[in-house]
Amino acid sequence: MNRPLRWPAPWTLEVLDQTRLPFAVEWVALRSAAACRHAITSMQVRGAPLLGAVGAFGLAFAVREAAGSRDGVNASHPGASASDDALDAAVEELASARPTAINLRWAVTRVAEAVRAVPKSERAERAWGEAVRIADEDAAGNAAIGAHGAALLRAQLTPGRPLQLLTHCNAGWLATAGHGTALAPIYALHAAGVPVHVWVDETRPRNQGAALTAWELAAAEVPHTVIADNAGGLLLMRGAVDAVLVGADRVAANGDVANKVGTYLKALAARAHGVPFLVACPVSTLDPATPSGEAIAIEERDASEVVYVTGADDDGTVTRVRVVPAGSAVANPAFDLTPASLVTSLITERGIVPATAAGIRSLTEGMA
Repeated sequence: MNRPLRWPAPWTLEVLDQTRLPFAVEWVALRSAAACRHAITSMQVRGAPLLGAVGAFGLAFAVREAAGSRDGVNASHPGASASDDALDAAVEELASARPTAINLRWAVTRVAEAVRAVPKSERAERAWGEAVRIADEDAAGNAAIGAHGAALLRAQLTPGRPLQLLTHCNAGWLATAGHGTALAPIYALHAAGVPVHVWVDETRPRNQGAALTAWELAAAEVPHTVIADNAGGLLLMRGAVDAVLVGADRVAANGDVANKVGTYLKALAARAHGVPFLVACPVSTLDPATPSGEAIAIEERDASEVVYVTGADDDGTVTRVRVVPAGSAVANPAFDLTPASLVTSLITERGIVPATAAGIRSLTEGMA
């Protein structure tokens, strides 16, 4: 199983630096809460489930740092101490690193709750163990998403041609603790010998599709074609797509979906041409406390992501070039909202449900 994070030794977390892909494969060691937060904000790690896992380890580091400081306050993690107030402050500091993806807040809160009743001298080890459990559970859950999604997608097969799927952004193993969400069913079908072809949206402005999804699919020898974001509508109109399959950063209680900006346009085009629009995500991405998409905060990222493009020249030298005229105003919302009415189904590790309030409740009632 491919994984973008590993813990080869106690209190050492290593992550695959996604800002270097696809031109270089580099692992970065994270040994503090601050390092984990930086990896999240700089997008060395991204994808809602992976943000949750790295955030969980980050909180474990924060607990350890607090316990190890002589005066109860850790200079490298301002405000941190062994007290519950400081634990709450560490939760907020990490959760605020990427506010739209609910998995991050869910995971750091879970670690915090796991240690509250534990003696302060035992909190660090308990927190680390909980972070490991979160990562391992995510990987196992994503394998189940793959199985459920593969069974659903088999119904879309057209005799005489590969199953044609359109993706947006990256929701493969790079975005999770293992297997992936939206790419997990694709990998399961490919492994079972089902012919499949993936249309890969480039996904501006950070090009997660062209840089990450294509890199993953190439490594797995899954047939794929990278397209400009704006080409998806034409493919759907021509009948070249059997289903659209995306991940999610948060799903509201009514089934509205927050995902990488551009997802909404694919959902509209899919509905216009009668193509299933499927959202694959773990149950931890469902947010029953948020009534609808209107209540989800949309992260606005730095304008430089739109102004500049990073790539390699013909000699393989990685460089960054400006593509927007100096002086032009730039907006960079990182996510958009797809109304539940445009979502055919939610594929989770617990099964497939409609994107409705009843469907969400069936998966989240009694969820810790």
